[in-house]
This record gives sequence, C-alpha cells and structure tokens, in this order.
Amino acid sequence: MTGFLDGKLALVTGASRGIGAALAEALAAEGAHVILTARTAGDLEAVEGRIHAAAGTATIAPLDLVEHDSVARLAQAVAGRWQALDLLVLNAAMLGTLTPVAQIDGKEFSKLLTLNVLAQQALLAAFDPLLRQSTAGRLIAMTSSVSESPRAYWGAYAASKAALDALVLSYADEVRNIAPIRAAIVNPGPTATVMRARAFPGEDPATLKPPSAVADAVVDLLKRDFETGFRLDLG
Repeated sequence: MTGFLDGKLALVTGASRGIGAALAEALAAEGAHVILTARTAGDLEAVEGRIHAAAGTATIAPLDLVEHDSVARLAQAVAGRWQALDLLVLNAAMLGTLTPVAQIDGKEFSKLLTLNVLAQQALLAAFDPLLRQSTAGRLIAMTSSVSESPRAYWGAYAASKAALDALVLSYADEVRNIAPIRAAIVNPGPTATVMRARAFPGEDPATLKPPSAVADAVVDLLKRDFETGFRLDLG
C-alpha cells in the first residue's frame, strides 16, 4: 500500500476503538506502518486485522499508559526496532464523572489527570528523541472544546484538556526553530464515540459524524504545510 505516508512510522494511542481506531486505519491506508496502543489486546487485534485486510501494516502494543514505566518500555521497544518516529498521535483519554467542581472525587480526579495529562507528557518526553530523528516529525493531540470554553459539570475533564493543550503548545514553541517537528491540536467536535455516548446518553448517534470523518480531517491536515501550534476545530 502506498500513499503520502509511505515508509513512515506512526504511533496512535487509544487505538482500539472510536477516533483512535479510525485514525490508525486512515494512516495505514496512506502507507504508514502504525503502532497501535491501548489496554485491550483483543480490540487492538481487530483493528490490526482490518488494517492488514486493507493491505496495510500495523503492530499492536497492548499496555496501560498509567502503569509504572509502561511508556518508557514502549519507547525503548520502538527505538530498538525503528530509527525514527514520524507521527505521534495522543488520543487516549478518559472522561471521568461529570459533576460539580465542589463534588469532584479526588481519587478519580487523580486517575483522570494521570492519564489525560501526566501520561501524555511522558509520551512526549519518551518519544521526543525519535520524533527529532524524523525529517518531518508530526505531533497530533486530540483535545475538546471544553479546554477553551469550560462549562458546568465538565470541570475535571476540561482542566485536563486545558493542561494538555498547554503542554502541546509549549512543546511546539520549544521545537519551532531547532527541530523539523510540527505539532497540532485537534478538537474533533461531536462524534459518535463511546465517550460521547457516556457524556450525552440521550443523544442519537445517527445525528453525529462518524470517527472516520475525524480521521479524514486529520489526514488532510497532515498533507498540509501547517504552522506548528495550529489548532483544528471540527464541527
């Protein structure tokens, strides 16, 4: 399979379903070899199977991003097999309970911040050397509208996404003039995913765009010469 990503290596977190799976399949369709990460091996194998059936290539790496040293072990394994990483997609996240700020459960909030913020920084730190080895490294981080416009009951998730945005934009500025890396933040907007169904249980998923539409938009973005620090908001 050939495309504009032919011969490139991509890593997608949260790739077992929804937007992550759709992104992985779209990237593979453009010729990238995609490393798929998520907690559930069975779901990853299903995505890998669809990629192979479409003549693409992928490698699964089941792991929990919040486990001790899991990110470091993944980076070590990737560096042991490949010389560079061309695309890192930070997609894995948890919604948490939608609740008033005064009633946020501390234990759950800590878990949410660990995955949505601390694990994302760990991924950036671990894969920065491999991104720098690419001739055109790209970082895509999936965010949410609430990172810029918080609303009632979404405080915990909004805070985590605002922190992720700050990390990614800071990283984009840090590498702007010293490495051929460009970073972008993508807000997928209303999309028919499991997370969306949990947040809006009464919503008809048929009225929402499919994850493949988000994947297509990200692929289109990657084909463009976008400025690092760019934010893409999809309706």
